[in-house]
Amino acid sequence: MPTTEAVLPKETYNDQIVRLFLLGAAVWGIVGMSIGVYAAAELAWPALNFDVPWLTFSRIRANHTFGVIFAFGGSALMGTCYYVVQRTGHTRLAFTALANFTFYGWQLACLLAMATMPFGITQSKEYAEPEWPIDILIAVVWVSFGVVFFGTLARRRIRHIYVANWYYGAFIIAVGLLHIVNNLALPVSLTKSYPIYSGAVDAMVQWWYGHNAVAFFLTAGFLGMMYYFVPRQAQQPLWSYRFSIVNFWALISVYMWAGSHHLLYSALPDWVQSVGMAFSLVLLMPSWGSAANGLFTFNGSWHKLRTDPAAKFMVLALVFYAASTLEGSMMAVKTVNSLSHYTDWTIAHVHAGSIGWVAMITIGSLYAMAPRALGRPAMHSHGAMELHFWLHTIGVLVYVIAMWAAGVTEGLMWRATGPDGSLAYPFLDSLIAVMLFYELRFLGGVFVLSGMVVMAWNLWHTAADARAHLVHPIPVPIPEPIAQQVPPPLPAMPAYG
Repeated sequence: MPTTEAVLPKETYNDQIVRLFLLGAAVWGIVGMSIGVYAAAELAWPALNFDVPWLTFSRIRANHTFGVIFAFGGSALMGTCYYVVQRTGHTRLAFTALANFTFYGWQLACLLAMATMPFGITQSKEYAEPEWPIDILIAVVWVSFGVVFFGTLARRRIRHIYVANWYYGAFIIAVGLLHIVNNLALPVSLTKSYPIYSGAVDAMVQWWYGHNAVAFFLTAGFLGMMYYFVPRQAQQPLWSYRFSIVNFWALISVYMWAGSHHLLYSALPDWVQSVGMAFSLVLLMPSWGSAANGLFTFNGSWHKLRTDPAAKFMVLALVFYAASTLEGSMMAVKTVNSLSHYTDWTIAHVHAGSIGWVAMITIGSLYAMAPRALGRPAMHSHGAMELHFWLHTIGVLVYVIAMWAAGVTEGLMWRATGPDGSLAYPFLDSLIAVMLFYELRFLGGVFVLSGMVVMAWNLWHTAADARAHLVHPIPVPIPEPIAQQVPPPLPAMPAYG
């Protein structure tokens, strides 16, 4: 009788978790940016807080930063990380149940943080507002995320670890370390705790955390995204792989020491301030190195900018990355900082980096990844992608230019003195002078938010097959085993005498 061989099922990528994080990023992007637009409106028209304590700017501002950075940015980073590590390792994601836990645990942590902060349940720490029970949940989720990522790396079939995974790995390790050390606290109730640090030490630890949240969450993680999706979208190899490795080691070595530039002209020891300034200037080199590497990868593919909105987002993101890193290094110089500190110039810088670099590289990467993860050849609407690009670009330019103008105006008015040495302008005069710029900031935010709504609409229609469970899993391209080379037999020894 004929015998039949059992057909082993093919290994497939786990894109279900990627789709979940894609959904989370789209939803949190709209939520976080909506709160930001409302906060900007309150600064332009203060009556919009309606004398409701939990609606005041001071309460909802933390919701905006947490919602955009950690809920939107974190969901995008975790989703793209899971997508990239599978593709570059030719293997399925490790620990499926734990990977699912990272999604639901992260969404729960973000939801709890957003629900408690407006009611004053916070640690009053910049970018680290949630109280201790939420911090513990975040730590557990983050460690689980690391286990899934490094577990997947361990089972990879491609021996070489692609540079994007270096950045994702550094981002996971450093953010976990930063979060745990900065949030060490003594709980006194379910909703209240006190940090173990005090005074200038607390400030130094906080901004070691705060600036490195920028370094490893908003830079290293998104550079990992860039190093995978930019060559893919340009359909060319990375301009210089060796340069990318040099930039990696330089970036993670230097960034850790730059946080004290947030505390210039404060109670921090002067030498610590000077160290932060010096390392901030050195940091410009690896930052520009990565920006140049990404832009040069498009050499020979610039024609794509005429027809590919995802490529447009990526290229403009790299331009903003180069510009905002230059600006950040210059603002760390003490003489420049004396003009910019506490002004809206800092707000301009932060948003050139966040909605210029971070949001645009994220959007470009999501547009590149979404069709494949959702089982479609392309996004539902090319026109909607073009519309999104122009809405976002106009929005970020209006926002940043308005805040640059407001910041310089404030800095000059605050330091102006009369012949007798007294201040030339009361604070209220400087506030009146920048009100027009605050209204323009609100307008820029409306443009950016409108673009996010367009993206969510486009993703919803692109995901029609996924919602109907019509998407077929993508088989992992398992490399063929390399045949063992059998050395030729040695020649026979000659016979002697």
